[in-house]
Amino acid sequence: MKFDSIEEYITRFPIYQYAFLSTRDIEFNDKVRTICKKECPRYGKSWSCPPAVGTVAHCMEVCQGYPYALLFSSVAEVPDYSNMNALLATKADHEEITRQIEQFLKDDAWKCYTLSSDSCSICEKCAYPKRACLHPEQMHPCIESHGILLTKSIEENHMDYFMGEQMVLWFSLIFIKPV
Repeated sequence: MKFDSIEEYITRFPIYQYAFLSTRDIEFNDKVRTICKKECPRYGKSWSCPPAVGTVAHCMEVCQGYPYALLFSSVAEVPDYSNMNALLATKADHEEITRQIEQFLKDDAWKCYTLSSDSCSICEKCAYPKRACLHPEQMHPCIESHGILLTKSIEENHMDYFMGEQMVLWFSLIFIKPV
């Protein structure tokens, strides 16, 4: 499959690294979901998180319905890596890049399913579980919410995962197939 038009488009953004993956090479693991449940305060409180996204088996089935995925990262500088508020404040730029690339792919005749670095934060308070998602066309679930062990794909594609304590790497994974 040729990805020339995608590569040309994404070079317009401050993307640090990227790779095209075969979805059959992406590792899914229930243990990733266990980390979500034990460590994430958004677990059970967002349409973009478990259990709302479905089981890992369901998420794997959805993702593997697409033959390819575009994995990319962007970098943000932070004064203190341990300051979670400062860290999360850098996420908006990455999410905007993700939205623009997703829109380009759709306009370029690709069907997409997009996952990003963190749970959706479009709404100040998610409607889950009382009402349906207010922005399903814009919501990007977290990569880990789907049980994806991203480190394997990062290592296999010689991408960086950590760049020191003053930098944060944000990742997105857009599953694609021709329309």
